[in-house]
Amino acid sequence: MPLLLPASFAGAHAPQAAQSTPAIGWSFEPWVLACLGASLLLYVAGLLRLWRKAGTGHGVGKAPAASFGAGWLALVLALVSPLDALGGFLFSAHMVQHEVLMILAAPLLVMGRPLAVWTWALPAAWRARTGRLVRLPAVAGTWNVLTYAPVAWALHGIALWAWHLPPLFEAALRSPGVHTLQHASFLLTALLFWWPPLGGASRAGHGGSMLYLFTTMVHTGALGALLTFSTVPWYPAYGASTPALGFDLLEDQRLGGLIMWVPAGLAYLAVALAAAARLLQGEPARTSGAMPRP
Repeated sequence: MPLLLPASFAGAHAPQAAQSTPAIGWSFEPWVLACLGASLLLYVAGLLRLWRKAGTGHGVGKAPAASFGAGWLALVLALVSPLDALGGFLFSAHMVQHEVLMILAAPLLVMGRPLAVWTWALPAAWRARTGRLVRLPAVAGTWNVLTYAPVAWALHGIALWAWHLPPLFEAALRSPGVHTLQHASFLLTALLFWWPPLGGASRAGHGGSMLYLFTTMVHTGALGALLTFSTVPWYPAYGASTPALGFDLLEDQRLGGLIMWVPAGLAYLAVALAAAARLLQGEPARTSGAMPRP
């Protein structure tokens, strides 16, 4: 799981003072690059070993493998591309970064089944120990609780609303440590959130997934609407930096609110409609396919 959390090591987005030519380039935080590199190398090594044993496309199919690759690229977009630096100047860019982590990278990574594939990258003796470890009642019970749909829904909702309260959001802008916690909270709770409808659909069921996603779309849309229609800036710390890119503080906030409200809501709606289609077709809830024993 730490390999899916390179965002937690990104530096703070302390808003920069207004200047005529803001420096916006690629971010090369060593620990972010190390986590991204390790996660990809382990996935490729595990996938190749699995496919040598089970046959290409078996155990974990080509579509999940492609999903992991796309999710990994989304992490690069959020954490390494100029989008990361731009978040230091614009709240709207910071919002795009968070949405890429939560509604693009997280679901794609979950569909890629990285935990299973990474296990196959381990030596045989370690794989056996890992299998015994995850079957321990305490470990399996904790996982089942965290990925139980109402729990995952609540954890992700709390993270979203709490971190957008002005005191906490501005604390993350000022402090690298708090910003680390913010990004880790967003990505980790998003991974847990997407598990019931995408990684563990047999537990959520298609009807349950629809309700789960619709209610999330409603409450995140409400937060986006509050940001969009507010006549008072929520995050005055950005007032020093938005003029450098031709925005005023309230325009930037409204754009960020629209990004949370509309594109993010469409993502939840799309997955909910896919669940509805499967329900109408009478398709049974999908289970995680069995994989060959290590």
